[in-house]
Amino acid sequence: MTAAEISRFAGVTRATVSNWRRRHADFPAPAGGSEASPLYDLRAVENWLAGRGQMPVVSPLEDIKAQLRRHRRGVEIAQRMSAVVLAVVRTGDKGRKQLLACEAEALPVAIGAAVREHAAEMPGAVVLADFEPGDEPLLRAVVRGVDETGAAPVLDALTELPRDDAGVRGAYATPAVLVELMADLVAGAGDDYPRRVLDPACGTGGLLVAAAERGAATLYGQDVMEAQAGQAAARLGVVVPAASAQVHVGDSLRHDAFPELDAEAVLCNPPYGDRDWGHDELAYDARWEYGVPPKNESELAWIQHSLSHLAPGGYAVLALPPGTAERASGRRIRAELVRRGAVRAVIALPAGIAPPLHIGLHLWVLQRPVHERPETPSVLFLDVAAPGTVTEPRPWNSRSGKATETESLREAVVRRWRSFAVSPDAVEAEPGIAHAVSVIDLLDDLTDLTPARHTRTATVTASPDHLAEQANQTRTELTRATAKLTALSREGTWPAAGDETRTWRTATVADLARGSALILHRAVTVPGRYATRAERDAWERSVTDHPELGGERPMLTAADVIAGHTATGQFPESQKGAAIEVMEGDVLLPELLHSTDTPAYVADSADEGSLLGPNLWLFRPDPERLDPWFLAGFLSADENVHSVASGSTIRRIDARRLRVPLLPLNEQQQYGEAFRHLHALRAGAAQVTRLAEATTRDLKTGLTSGALLPPAPGGTSIS
Repeated sequence: MTAAEISRFAGVTRATVSNWRRRHADFPAPAGGSEASPLYDLRAVENWLAGRGQMPVVSPLEDIKAQLRRHRRGVEIAQRMSAVVLAVVRTGDKGRKQLLACEAEALPVAIGAAVREHAAEMPGAVVLADFEPGDEPLLRAVVRGVDETGAAPVLDALTELPRDDAGVRGAYATPAVLVELMADLVAGAGDDYPRRVLDPACGTGGLLVAAAERGAATLYGQDVMEAQAGQAAARLGVVVPAASAQVHVGDSLRHDAFPELDAEAVLCNPPYGDRDWGHDELAYDARWEYGVPPKNESELAWIQHSLSHLAPGGYAVLALPPGTAERASGRRIRAELVRRGAVRAVIALPAGIAPPLHIGLHLWVLQRPVHERPETPSVLFLDVAAPGTVTEPRPWNSRSGKATETESLREAVVRRWRSFAVSPDAVEAEPGIAHAVSVIDLLDDLTDLTPARHTRTATVTASPDHLAEQANQTRTELTRATAKLTALSREGTWPAAGDETRTWRTATVADLARGSALILHRAVTVPGRYATRAERDAWERSVTDHPELGGERPMLTAADVIAGHTATGQFPESQKGAAIEVMEGDVLLPELLHSTDTPAYVADSADEGSLLGPNLWLFRPDPERLDPWFLAGFLSADENVHSVASGSTIRRIDARRLRVPLLPLNEQQQYGEAFRHLHALRAGAAQVTRLAEATTRDLKTGLTSGALLPPAPGGTSIS
């Protein structure tokens, strides 16, 4: 393990580990690596920490990871743990208690027998191998993890571990937001959910689980990685046990496990950029109904493979790189797909929503044609790649909605798709966002299916009077906001302090906390090796004393504090973190240092009852001794936060070392009013910027679409 991993394991900073290495002669010597990046033996580090009484309390999930790292066949045996999890679940509560009660030498034998009993539910043959006596600590950790945390968290923990066969290009876990969106889209117009669903590149089974949760009864999955297929089978078995599931190992393109299957729906996030997909050996495959995919167009092979497994009228949703929509080598196949009505929608997603994070993926919604000629002579293009494109802007300083930005995006996309699926001809164009384009218009020399190419050429269908009214309303709001900002900028005078700058005695936040002038909090999500002992104690007290916290409670995030508005996050009940309730007068400061500005935020009555989100410091001042706005202003001063930030790539603020001037309360209040004024000035400027952009967009759209006329010479009105 590296020095950084030691710091996370022990719940200390990297600087502390460096001090241990320099000051303690008995600290373990490097066991490998280089002089610049030494590696240490895990057992030696554990023994040294135990001897000093600094071994962290390890959660069941962390224990599993630690045991796998210690195991001499860590990667190989990790691939068999999914079968163990499924077998442990099948034994029931009584069986798990019996397994935990087994002696060390008896446990591997008992678990081996349980795995063989349920081997038919798992793909591959590796699960049939017996376990050895040295496997007992890991097996016991897995049984304990399933017993105490449930099977799903254990499977999630296993997916975080490195795999020796995970180097396939373009292979990655599908993020939850993408899983939910794809599972919603495959339902078409939102009628009865498809009963038979296939995922030919199922990974760990996330898409199939989402389909089962929505009503799918029979699930088919295949993955080229045996470990991934095992994970998928185990996950389906424990998360959606009522569904009938078949998961196979193998390359779906070369060795299709379900050649005769006609599914009602296909969900797939295939590997991208794969040139070794079998082009030469599959040149005459019957699946290439729309044309033989070029060697560099594996995505077009996955599209046709998915269509070949659909019953007539069934939908498929695939996540594909944007190049699939416009590369010249795939033009003929794209044209044939469009001509025959197989392409129903192409949706451009924001970059960062799923790997690879530097590009925005496209979702292709496909349908197996019922007839040779398309029944719906148009294709829906949605471009939601720009942040905030389809989500409604939140009112300033209002907690009007609980949905996160990604949830709002999902709802907006699904709503537009279902409206199009029900009535393609009734969909109104939204310039820059949505446009239904006729098949005839798409069949040109390029057959470019990039959403931005079509949504930005959409014409406005609203009436000129409506657009004029909307544009004038936005301009009126901008005028009011500008007047308010101008008044704020003119308010008061800011005299010089004198010939020399003012100085004062200061105290650190830690000193103020010891003197009960304030209370310092920071949210902790899980009590694992990344948490300090104090944070683990806080987590235990929170879960015990405040079981009602969590669930749907709004959560203040670091982004909320930076933007200066109230809670937009949602506290995750599944994490059961140390939920800290925000009170009016609390001061919040981001934990991560921002290069331009690190603003502090003072909670008001609208924030009362929100929960503290991750990466935030919360300061709760004694109102008899500290003014909140005074505290916020000096805590967020550039020279203050930069002096206590540590780290290289990610710089974190150590709030305990921040310094605060020691001034009488009445003088604090004078400074506090000044800082409150600056906060209002900043908020007003942000609002003016937002309204100016909206006004410009509305007016430009009206002019270019022919709905608005330029203002008369010397006039101020467009009407």
